[in-house]
Amino acid sequence: MDLPVQVTRGLTLASPVRQVSIAVPASRLVGAILAVMAAGVAAMPTAGFAQQQPPVAAPLAPIGGAVLEAVLTDDGQRIDQGLVWRVYSKRDVGSQPKLIATHREPTPTLKLPAGDYTVNVGFGRAHLTRRIVIKPGETGAERFVLNAGGLKLLADIGGAAPAPNTVNFQIQSDETSGNRATVISGVKPGLIVRLNAGIYQVVSTYGDANAVVRADVTVEAGKMTEAAVSHAAAKVAFKLVTQPGGDAFPDTQWTIQTLGGEIVKESVGAIPTHVLAPGTYAAIARRGAKTFRRDFLIRHGDTVQVEVIMQ
Repeated sequence: MDLPVQVTRGLTLASPVRQVSIAVPASRLVGAILAVMAAGVAAMPTAGFAQQQPPVAAPLAPIGGAVLEAVLTDDGQRIDQGLVWRVYSKRDVGSQPKLIATHREPTPTLKLPAGDYTVNVGFGRAHLTRRIVIKPGETGAERFVLNAGGLKLLADIGGAAPAPNTVNFQIQSDETSGNRATVISGVKPGLIVRLNAGIYQVVSTYGDANAVVRADVTVEAGKMTEAAVSHAAAKVAFKLVTQPGGDAFPDTQWTIQTLGGEIVKESVGAIPTHVLAPGTYAAIARRGAKTFRRDFLIRHGDTVQVEVIMQ
């Protein structure tokens, strides 16, 4: 490495007797300076000083592999699409597993340092999580049996298919300790949902109020289960008027409730329309500080208009 050295070609030596000027070549001067520096460094004491050693890299863990595949049943064929694989590192005490890889191909091949890992495979709402072991220098095969099937839900409204976007389903898990967990909500009629085998409760809602049907269904591994839900309901429109057949008042606040006082539906508008289960109800209209009420009865298949008179 070149060192920045300032060189004086004429070196002057001071003496009390006489002054002599000696011309020294620049190359010899630089060499002499470097020799003195090297001698000084070599002569420095080393006792009491720690010798710094270069850092030692941690040894790399040996690499192994695993080929993953999933099937619906133990004797079923390999699933070739729709899978999501998630690989987690071994969890330390008191910590959550760390996601280290996600794969969407049907049969991914893992290349990882040898050790224990947790793998989750999802197929729609069906899933399975289990531990695998990667062995050094080997590529093993890991087969995941999902034990899953399909569920297709349909709705029947008075012997006909419902209008679009009027029916939706919620699928809940089997009851455990008095509680059910929602597996998926907002399911449209005709959609196939992949689920782990088991018993589920289906909650079907027609309209936006209380036309609700509940039914238990069983999903079998490797099979498609089709379930149709029949609804009994009526369509009801509400108007606040000064006389029968009169114009509806806008911005009316409505409360539809059972005769026992249980609120079924609340809305605001001139002529709100709701789908209700058959039964007897009270329609309560509020405008300003005034409240008006009318009781009414509806049956399955009715399409009626309920007028509440301001009197």
